[in-house]
Amino acid sequence: MRRVQGTSGSRFLGVLPQKGFCMTAAGTVVHANLEGGKGALKAVRRGGVDGRVRGFEEIPHTGRNGWINLLKFWRENRFQQLHKHMERTFNVLGPIYREKVGTLSSVNILLPSDISELFQSEGLHPRRMTLQPWATHREIRNHNKGVFLKNGEEWRSDRLQLNKEVMLSSSVRRFLPLLDEVSKDFCGMLQARVEKEGRGEEGKRSLTIDPSPDLFRFALEASCHVIYGERIGLFSSSPSLESQKFIWAVERMLTTTPPLLYLPPRLLLCIGAPLWTQHATAWDHIFSHAQARIQRAYQRLSSSQARRSATGATGGQYTGVLGQLMEKGQLSLDLIKANITELMAGGVDTTAVPLQFALFELGRNPEVQERVRQQVRTSYSQAGGDPQKALQGAPLLKATIKEVLRLYPVGITVQRYPVRDIVLQNYHIPAGTMVQACLYPMGRSSQVFEDPLRFDPGRWGSSSKEDGRRGEGQGFRSLAFGFGARQCVGRRIAENEMQLLLMHILLNFHLSVPSSEDIKTNLTLILQPETPPRITFTKL
Repeated sequence: MRRVQGTSGSRFLGVLPQKGFCMTAAGTVVHANLEGGKGALKAVRRGGVDGRVRGFEEIPHTGRNGWINLLKFWRENRFQQLHKHMERTFNVLGPIYREKVGTLSSVNILLPSDISELFQSEGLHPRRMTLQPWATHREIRNHNKGVFLKNGEEWRSDRLQLNKEVMLSSSVRRFLPLLDEVSKDFCGMLQARVEKEGRGEEGKRSLTIDPSPDLFRFALEASCHVIYGERIGLFSSSPSLESQKFIWAVERMLTTTPPLLYLPPRLLLCIGAPLWTQHATAWDHIFSHAQARIQRAYQRLSSSQARRSATGATGGQYTGVLGQLMEKGQLSLDLIKANITELMAGGVDTTAVPLQFALFELGRNPEVQERVRQQVRTSYSQAGGDPQKALQGAPLLKATIKEVLRLYPVGITVQRYPVRDIVLQNYHIPAGTMVQACLYPMGRSSQVFEDPLRFDPGRWGSSSKEDGRRGEGQGFRSLAFGFGARQCVGRRIAENEMQLLLMHILLNFHLSVPSSEDIKTNLTLILQPETPPRITFTKL
């Protein structure tokens, strides 16, 4: 079984600190070569040695001047490697540290026990960090904000309505057949391409490609089918330029977001900063594309309702998330548009990119791939064409997605603001402090997982003894992929998209990789491969 490459030995991460990475713990002066040897830094946590709770200011930190830290981020390109920066920092300072970058301050934590305590203190209206560049765009363009940008009672009210259409089991049952249809069509398109362009004897041809462009089209096609209840034809030989521009706009929006988080967006707007202009233009195109599709869907639904009224027929066909929200009328049309646009913008890269990682890991772990395939074949043959039964009978599919997201989390942090004072690692955290659960280093921590660099979906079994998680990591299953009431509103759509596509790919193809070297990753707003992996698809 392949392991993700890495060096072992660190108590926290199994990654050795790097030379010149200088930080300070409270009350400690550090001027050391961190590679090891005579002058090596030893991570000594002084907080709590006498049994008392230490103050907030005593939490180890990376420097008190946020603007100097911001300059370091720019100079050393830490924005794109923030996940690695966090990994190194935990290795040096231990499982909790403070960081201030520009205008943004946070406490970063690693261990599931601390994250569990954080989530128990989030209150009835969990608050997440507002992505101010996104919020500023909505304000200057007079757009309503969706639940992603809301907090408090307003968030809860809207979220409860959305949950009925995208999170409940009854709603998942309605849209699973739509996702299954798109997944089958994707595999049909891929089979035709392998047969036409591949090598080998007929019926067993193989083709090595970068599947990422096709996966982005799949994600958009599947999302549109669920959200609008219609297909948009992205698997044709000449997919629309309009849809391709939407994908490009989403990628540009994600790329320009992180640097803007640490600077006042209004100031950048006033001075006409190119970074802000690129960001706003990308959002404008996303809104334009979404509004056009919403308008077409609204006209189609209105016509359909008029025909049913004239004939006395009752509706039975699933009309997509948009149609369900419009028919129930619990949200205003403007709020529906805002949330549908957010669902669209968040439903492409966050599905397509994990699928790239999943195909790569299955390709370089053939024994894992075969184990998942055998379970899928048995389940699919017994399901009688019911996609829900097929997925329920193949739990290794869901475990594969969990294992991919453990090693390659879409978002590397989750933020919460506790509504009461809490104590983490024997340090006092005041209410209202932004605390970040850092998923990338947590997923690769030997404190949380046994042999954390090994790709093994079997670790997500029902028995803690069997699944390769350490005692302190038992809460990781719910923490890493749920996050309580504030979990991603499109999560059910995305996880079922990925499971269904992997199911049909494994039924039709054997996967392998030309190179089993680890994928280098960059961070935009989500974790992505620096270069998309090439995958060999061989027809079964």
